[in-house]
Amino acid sequence: MITRRQFLRGDLSGRKAPLRPPWALAEPDFLAACTRCGACVPACPTGILAQVRGYPEIDFSRGECTFCGKCRDACAPRALRQKTGTPPWRLRAAVANDCLAYRDVVCRGCGDACGEAAIRFSPRLGGAARPEILAERCTGCGACVSACPAGAVTMATAGD
Repeated sequence: MITRRQFLRGDLSGRKAPLRPPWALAEPDFLAACTRCGACVPACPTGILAQVRGYPEIDFSRGECTFCGKCRDACAPRALRQKTGTPPWRLRAAVANDCLAYRDVVCRGCGDACGEAAIRFSPRLGGAARPEILAERCTGCGACVSACPAGAVTMATAGD
């Protein structure tokens, strides 16, 4: 299935845009500015950056982003730029139907991993409490992704 944004851009393949490091320029500008030097990858202290087809991408299965800015500082071509007062990205957590709680299995791994308390569990009569993402608290750090034993937590750009 393709998103509205992909349709309007003419991207009918249905592929998801890659998750770029924090403070990445808009995708066309990022691709034009990034020299594929890879300096940002070893600069990441949590090791969540990987070079895929030469460009850096985030892999939240490896851990979380601490927004330390070391990848941004290592980026000589300035494909990663922090603008004052803007968030590092518009990523937010999303929970799919594969979540164990939707199968009435008690699991709070994602909530336990979330340092921002952006995941709350709503009690249900006769079933396991289900996770709810509080978008206003979610920083998009991805700590919840690797903590999910079912792989039901993903990161998506807010608005997609």
